[in-house]
Amino acid sequence: MLLKHFFIGKIAHSSYILAGKNDCAVIDPERDVDLYITEARAMGVDITHILQTHLHADFISGHMDLAKKTGAKIYVAKSAKCTFDHVALSEGDAIELEDMVLKVLETPGHTPEHLSYVVIDKSRSESPVGVFAGDTLFVGDVGRPDLFPGMAEELAGKLYHSLHDKLLKLPDYAEVYPAHGAGSLCGRAMGAKWLTTIGYERNFNAALQIKDKSAFIQSLTQNMPPAPDHFSRCSDINRQGAARIADLPDMEELGPGQFKKRMDGVNHVVLDARGYHAFAGQHIPGAWHLDLSGNFPTYAGWVLPTDRDILLVADDYRKALEANAWARRVGVDRIVGCLDGGMAAWAVAGLKTSRITLISAEDLHDMIAGAARFVLLDVRAPLEYEENHIEGAINIPVSELRIRHHELNRDQSTVLVCSSGNRSSLGASILEQHGFKEVYNVAGGMSGYSAAGYIRECRACVNPHGSRFFTTFGEVKKSGDAV
Repeated sequence: MLLKHFFIGKIAHSSYILAGKNDCAVIDPERDVDLYITEARAMGVDITHILQTHLHADFISGHMDLAKKTGAKIYVAKSAKCTFDHVALSEGDAIELEDMVLKVLETPGHTPEHLSYVVIDKSRSESPVGVFAGDTLFVGDVGRPDLFPGMAEELAGKLYHSLHDKLLKLPDYAEVYPAHGAGSLCGRAMGAKWLTTIGYERNFNAALQIKDKSAFIQSLTQNMPPAPDHFSRCSDINRQGAARIADLPDMEELGPGQFKKRMDGVNHVVLDARGYHAFAGQHIPGAWHLDLSGNFPTYAGWVLPTDRDILLVADDYRKALEANAWARRVGVDRIVGCLDGGMAAWAVAGLKTSRITLISAEDLHDMIAGAARFVLLDVRAPLEYEENHIEGAINIPVSELRIRHHELNRDQSTVLVCSSGNRSSLGASILEQHGFKEVYNVAGGMSGYSAAGYIRECRACVNPHGSRFFTTFGEVKKSGDAV
């Protein structure tokens, strides 16, 4: 038995190759499948099985492309009701792969159709080596059950039984291979390691310390992070089978004149993927801004319109290709062009630009202490805002600003702040689209503001992936407490 782990940052996705001497399985593949084919070739094995733990909500899976390129069979839960050719699995089924057996457990909770695969290496023993747990059990966390409207309590109850009646029945030494790590929104706040053991999680996973089922359900149905828009879209795309990468539109390099002609059409929007400092200095009026160095894919899937073609501005063509690849991972498949020569070429062509005023933490402090009238808009998530915020700040999460901008006065100066400057730059671009003329972005965000000594350190900013089950270091909330 050979195990190879693959990790994709930003969406914090883990996938695996499980190999014998001649054949291998790929578990929960990402959309760009050539890396598995390359690795299998290097290992001297053929990809014969593609195993899905569930219909992933946060990314587009590569099972269709991988099956087409390798001829491997796709294995997925019968209850998922997938419309592509597949082997349907239920509780008690087993998959044989040379000396290995993968026993199927139905572990609903994060999603209704979730499976886990318990691996037994018969060349060594009949005891489980580990389990591909998907999004049921993570390092230090469990899957969130609130992604399906009206089903949160039902799924949280099923998750409790999947964990306590199934996964925790495995021996303590059994390894756990989850589908996500720190940074993913498929859990509340998971750890940064890529694997763990049943025994370690039994003893130290804070969610598993909540033994009372009602308290467990309450802890996972209250104060959860917002679920991005693309989560429901990705699940449906994965059920139907995504379009193959080769069938997606090419991204054309367009000169400034061609780019402007396209963007003036009714079915196009502009996306600027440069750093927020560059965007603030000069950008195409009306462009969306998503900093490629930040959590670009999550917010691309969350906020970008799905019914429009997208024209991309990046630092260079290599960065444009990178942005397009990240966008496709979350189902944003309509990037059809990029600006050849970037904003430098646009400016040389004499075309109109816009800008956002960047201010420092000290500038913001002076404005707060002064007599100027302005709105301070905190665009972080509610839990971040509640953890620490500047007195008088209004909280509208950046993902909601698309539909809540009317709550603000566009004739008044608006200063946006987040944890670093990335999300607030996205928010500034949204406000600019809706006619706000005097918009400021706080460079460095709350992290800079606290580093300058103007407010206490924000724990959510410093440790965004720390467990929300802990109030202070070493202190776990009691089972009945709201989390």
